[in-house]
Parts: sequence; C-alpha cells; structure tokens
Amino acid sequence: MSNSTLQSILGWEFGGNTVFVYGVSLFIFVGTLLILYLFKRVVIVKLKKLSRKTKTDIDDFIISLIEQIRRPTYILIAFFIATRQLVLSVNVDKVIGAVFLIVLVIKGLRIVQLIVAYFIEKMYLGADAKLDAAEAKATRSITTVLNWVIWAGGAVFILDNLGIKISAVIAGLGIGGIALALAAQSILGDLFSSFAIFLDKPFKVGDFIIVGDLLGVVEHVGIKTTRIKSLHGEQLVFPNSDLTNSRIRNYKKMQKRRVSFQIGVLYQTTHEQLKNIPQIVAEIVKNIDKVTLDRAHFLSFADFSLVFEIVYYVDGSDYNLYMDIQQEINLALKENFGKAGIEFAYPTQTLYTVKQNS
Repeated sequence: MSNSTLQSILGWEFGGNTVFVYGVSLFIFVGTLLILYLFKRVVIVKLKKLSRKTKTDIDDFIISLIEQIRRPTYILIAFFIATRQLVLSVNVDKVIGAVFLIVLVIKGLRIVQLIVAYFIEKMYLGADAKLDAAEAKATRSITTVLNWVIWAGGAVFILDNLGIKISAVIAGLGIGGIALALAAQSILGDLFSSFAIFLDKPFKVGDFIIVGDLLGVVEHVGIKTTRIKSLHGEQLVFPNSDLTNSRIRNYKKMQKRRVSFQIGVLYQTTHEQLKNIPQIVAEIVKNIDKVTLDRAHFLSFADFSLVFEIVYYVDGSDYNLYMDIQQEINLALKENFGKAGIEFAYPTQTLYTVKQNS
C-alpha cells in the first residue's frame, strides 16, 4: 500500500471525523485504560505490602475503597477522555457528558457512604474490640440519616451540572422546610439529640443510669427515643431531647463505689468499747476482697444511740457485688460486737418514777 493510498484512507471522513482522528481516539482509549489498570494494580500491591506491616485497619479500608472502582468505571473514564478528540454533535456530546457525570457522581457517593460508615463505626467503637448488636443498630440508624443527606446533596449536584435550574426548587423547598421544621420541631429536636448522644456518648446500651427519680439499664438508643428497662421490669421510653437536657448519673462508668453507712450503739457502752469499734471495723474490712476502708469515726450523740459513721470503697460498679459486701460487713459487725459485749441501739424510752410520801 502506497503512502498516498494510506493518507487517502486516513483522510476518509465519517460522522464529521476522519479515520485518523478515530484512530487517535482509539489509541487514547486503550492507553488510558491500560494506565488506569496499571495504576490500580501498583497502588493495591503497595498498600497490601504496607498493610502487612501495620496494626491499624485504615490501609485495608483504603484498599477496599480502591477495589470498589471496577472495570466498567475505568472503561467509562477512558471512553470519555477518548471522545474529547472527536467532533460530535451537541446532543451526542451532552448525552456522553451526562452519562459520565451521573455514573461518576454515583460511584463517588457510594465511596463517600463507605467512608462515613467507617468513621462513624470507629467513633462509636472507641477502645472496644467490636460493636454488639445494639450498638451496630445505633450506628446503622445514624448512617441511614447521613446517607439520605449525602444522596440529596448528590442529586442537587447532578441536576445543577446538567443545566437544570434548581434555584426555584430549592427556594420552594426552603419555605416548605421551614413550615415542616415548625410542625415537626420536637421530632427534629429528638433527631439532633440522638446525634449528640451518639457523638458525646454519655451512656450506651447496657449502662445502668439514673434520670431524675427513674433508673434502669439502657436497652436501645434510637433516632427519636431511648428505651430503658427499670429494676421493676417495665420499659421506660425517654425522648432523646429529654435526656440531653437532664442530669444523668451513669453507674456503669463508675470505677469505684463509695459507700457510707451509720451504726448506733447504746449509751451504756463503755469508753474502751467505743475506742475499739473503729479497730473492729478496720479488721472486718481488711479481710474482704475488693474493699478499701476510708474511715470509721464516732460521729455524734443521737437521741437514743451513739452514732458511728463508716465509709469504704468497693472496687467495681456492680450493685450485687456492693450488696454482698455490705451484707458480709453487717454480719461480721453483729458477730464481733456480740463477742466484745457491744450492743446495737434501738429506740427506747427510760421512765424515772419518783415516789412521793403522803
């Protein structure tokens, strides 16, 4: 084939482009595809080598994100770049640009969803090894709300870049949104309170908390309400806004339980016996595991007793453990006071009668 014949063939024109331009576009398409594939392979190999040397899972997560970009996406990117060399009709060019934009934004939104879900789980997980079923449900609820926000933002972005005038729509939604916000003020308040609870974590499922004069174990933390199982067995349902506006006592986070109680002995107790009571208490507490005595003092003179105050710490927050220890201390006090001849006081009245001579 002569040079002039080849030039003639390359000069043939179809659809407004020569064979030569089509060849250049094909070369760019294949070259771009190969570059993208090689880039993906090199990056993944490097990251996998790095991940074997690290203890964190962030590099594994990045690898999973890169692997989300599959072959159809690479083909679409290469095709879009290759067609930039061609002279196309306005409508065809708009269709190619619109398809490229929509597919790329959808793929980007899915990756953003994965990133948001990953960091939400890490924020809620903290130092724990893994999420339990209730915590996983709470993270899914928060992630669902954020996913709606992400997709809504993506839809607005696509419409705006496609040339659709959305300013009037947004203005209408703004007015409607204000009306909806006023009508659903309490619901939105509970929704934002659930975010506050999720981020600040004043309590979580399984914690024993007290809110006002109500107490129980947290069973579920939802978008609108939190459910607590009381000690009597019934379920208490709190709006999340009530919890964020209340003072909450979380006993699960208590490392040590401070216990203070008082005992009373008879006024007839001798001075030596009174001096021995703090020593008796110290000996009792010393022989009990997970207990640290703070103090034991003669506190006051009551109406019918001499009052001693005893303060100790329990290493742990379990209520049953505290009650077992208190019972053991009470039984030991009863036994040791009996041996020492010390009697507990109880309400008594002494009547003095005077005999008058007639």
